Amino acid sequence: MRIIIVGAGKLGYTIAERLSQEEYDVVVVDNNPSRLQIIQDNLDVLTIEANGSSPITMNNDDIRDADVLIAVTATDEINMVSCILAKKHGIKRTIARIRDMQFISEAKEYLKANFDIDLMLNPELIMAMEINRILMVPAALNIEDFADGQVRLFETKVKKKSPLANIMLKNLDMPKTIIAAMIFRGQRMIIPHGDDSLQPNDNAYFIGLTTDIDKFSKNLEERNHSKLEKVTVIGAGRMGRFVASMLDKQKVKVKIFDTKKERLHLIASQFKNNGKAILADAADITKMLEEGINEADALICLTDDDKLNFLLALLGKHHGVKKTIIRQAKTDYKSILRELGVDISLSSRILAANEVLAFVRGNSAVTLLQDARAEVTEVVIQTGSAVCNKKLMDANLPKSCLVCAFVKNGEVQIPNGNTVLRAGGRAIIITEKQSTTKILKYFSRN
Repeated sequence: MRIIIVGAGKLGYTIAERLSQEEYDVVVVDNNPSRLQIIQDNLDVLTIEANGSSPITMNNDDIRDADVLIAVTATDEINMVSCILAKKHGIKRTIARIRDMQFISEAKEYLKANFDIDLMLNPELIMAMEINRILMVPAALNIEDFADGQVRLFETKVKKKSPLANIMLKNLDMPKTIIAAMIFRGQRMIIPHGDDSLQPNDNAYFIGLTTDIDKFSKNLEERNHSKLEKVTVIGAGRMGRFVASMLDKQKVKVKIFDTKKERLHLIASQFKNNGKAILADAADITKMLEEGINEADALICLTDDDKLNFLLALLGKHHGVKKTIIRQAKTDYKSILRELGVDISLSSRILAANEVLAFVRGNSAVTLLQDARAEVTEVVIQTGSAVCNKKLMDANLPKSCLVCAFVKNGEVQIPNGNTVLRAGGRAIIITEKQSTTKILKYFSRN
């Protein structure tokens, strides 16, 4: 499959890196030679120095009739034009980065129908929604939904006094609609069985029916863990404004800080309840304490400076903030950040790349776990595939694959060995990252 990426900025680079790792035939187009040189030096992809919104470029032999075009320049209009031209030159499917919320909120269907855009991508909004989901479940380090929201993946840290600690999984009091899907113990990854037990400081992943996961997660909350009431957001850029607005609509008392008045005026005009936009330098510790940062249930650091986000999160933890979430462009030190006291670090580019990969594969969702060592994928079982119409025990799937849920005709099953994987159904699977491409072939027609 040939995939064209228009735009060699940071988002374009991340998407190209992810797709090339999956062994897709990737071509990156940009009119900035220095950006293309960075990609040439680091990735196994073809680069073309050209205007990605030009019909002459689209007629290039390496671009015309490709399978997918992904336009992710910093300009919405260029991305839209690229998608229109792509369809006219035989490219079957298109993705456009759209940052203007007016386009997404007021003209989404119009753009799809008239501008030949199959998927609109807004990385800042994707990350804001991820943060909001996590905050609404206090015991969660990560929340991901599958099967149109019917199935939920839930990550939690096992505390010393947790009701989960030191008990064999087969003896845990859990609904049959939930399974323990994965355990990360330090650098060790464990696909658990009944005789395994959860140990303090494990990162444990559970998956099951969304309603039951929600009930289960509430039992894991600390007794003194009250409902989310106060949240501090550092950084009133697009992402910060999205998060603050979502929280305000849910009647959470949110304070958002920034050094730029125009950003604060924008978010202040969107608040409907108890939100406050405050002009201040977040690095001013005295000011932050005066504004009650130590009283917040959660601190969310979303500036463009990774180091500042990290230091502010540590400051918050030191002064008693229960949960810290930071934006991190570089994900190399994600596991170390947790050990140092940062609860959750997220990258908008990684989240956006996951959405692109799911679209390219034809799956509904893709999620990376624990520094990309494992992957959760929702995959459609195709007629004629190796697993089609077979019992799970007879499917001969590799040991590095766990089928966590099976959805067919709107009904969700938490499978056992006798579950038959029917064509057209969707399986939610967890795999070791290096095995994913190989394992997905079991579910597709050869």
